[in-house]
Amino acid sequence: MPPPSTGPQHHLRGILLLVAAVSTFAVMDTTAKYLSQTHPVPASVWFRYVFQTVFMVAVLGPRLGRGLLRSRRPGLQIARGAVLALSTLLYFLALSLMPIAEASAITFLSPLLLTALSVLFLRERVAPVAWLAVAAGFAGVLIIVRPGGAVFTPAAALPLATAFCFAAYQLMTRQLAGVDSSVATLFYGALVGTALVSLPLPFYWHPPATLTHGLLLAMLGILGGVGHFVLIRAFEHAPASVLAPFVYTQLVSVLILGYVVFGDFPDGWSLAGMAIIVASGAFIAARGRR
Repeated sequence: MPPPSTGPQHHLRGILLLVAAVSTFAVMDTTAKYLSQTHPVPASVWFRYVFQTVFMVAVLGPRLGRGLLRSRRPGLQIARGAVLALSTLLYFLALSLMPIAEASAITFLSPLLLTALSVLFLRERVAPVAWLAVAAGFAGVLIIVRPGGAVFTPAAALPLATAFCFAAYQLMTRQLAGVDSSVATLFYGALVGTALVSLPLPFYWHPPATLTHGLLLAMLGILGGVGHFVLIRAFEHAPASVLAPFVYTQLVSVLILGYVVFGDFPDGWSLAGMAIIVASGAFIAARGRR
């Protein structure tokens, strides 16, 4: 991936592309939750990865050919893809059992968890104030899943596990930066995910109930592929330090879609917890920019 372009105009373009990407992911999550009412979650995960793989081969294969698989660290790419597939499975399961806004908000702990993992595995130094932000993020989760609240169920552990997996995935992505191309890294994630979720396919497969459901299942992969492709383009126009705070616009899209499609809207306490998580993550992103 070429270095990000400089200048306010390029940065604005990168921000707009990032908002478009995370909004695409919000639509994908909403579609996955809707399909979970009638289809096994692993089937949705399978469609999500298979159609992303097919999409990338069709769009990028003619130009890049074997370059899609060119890697200096294939073992790390496979491990990263496996963690990403597990993260997707856990998150889709969470969406099938929880309101979409609360599940999404809890997964936004991943940037904070990445801070902690960077200390353990990359030996990075983290200021005490950053640890306070991490603690505040966990406090936000506790507010969302507080005893007596609608989210206080065992299912709340699923988006938390998703956040841990996604933080590990981001850590491995950081280790691959500058080693393999972004497109190859993206393709390995899709390919490994396809291979892993295809292994138990005979145990959970059944055909889509209607043509509409079949199109929605296919759309999961297309949305995933398009979203990641647009995300790559965003980082070509602006550095991560500029874009990171705008990732949280996804939560706004999820709130709107959750209310329009499912009639779910978080209560005041859950909104407060979400605000704390977003503020903590934005603070970490701002420190990274400085």
